[in-house]
Amino acid sequence: MFTGIIEEVGAVVRRSGADLAILCETVLEDVSIGDSIAIDGACMTVVAFTEDSFVVQVSQESYARTTLGQLKPGDAVNLERAMAAGDRFGGHFVLGHVDGVGRVEAVKNQGDFSLWTFQAPPEVSAYLVPKGSVTIDGISLTVVDPNKGSFGVAVIPETLRKTKLQSKSPGDAVNLEADVLGKHILHYMKGAGGGAGSVTKEFLNRHGF
Repeated sequence: MFTGIIEEVGAVVRRSGADLAILCETVLEDVSIGDSIAIDGACMTVVAFTEDSFVVQVSQESYARTTLGQLKPGDAVNLERAMAAGDRFGGHFVLGHVDGVGRVEAVKNQGDFSLWTFQAPPEVSAYLVPKGSVTIDGISLTVVDPNKGSFGVAVIPETLRKTKLQSKSPGDAVNLEADVLGKHILHYMKGAGGGAGSVTKEFLNRHGF
């Protein structure tokens, strides 16, 4: 499990078949084989490491369903180690299971903040609620004005400085993970849990779920 607080921005060293090697510093401080590290929000398992890099093996499914399949040597990646018991919980519950790939739609400066709008596929947009949580390339952010197919987030300068979001432009792809709590609640309300009554189902149908 992760929290969506990026620890550092690393860089792709090489990509060879399933092997993806990442140059970094901070996430290597206590690394061991088998550890989980989120790369742009996708949870991966460390299979090898050196004093300045680590290697994960990415399945074809993960390459196809995330932006990892677009990576090439020199590309920046957001990195976060799995949460340790007893750590501060700065973001929200992040599993590192990418729900879909979205795209940057627009960026507008608003004083010290910037308002980013993203396109989101149906498998993500169904779970977005005002002031809810969403993960963008592994970054925990708060949803603003969700509509069918798009949503916004307000980004502070510190987030831009410490993540690869600063290098993104309209049209660029991003990994998206919806809030896991919302996914479980909606799944239950749809009747999979056996507790959703006709009133609840009517409400969901009326709102397009």
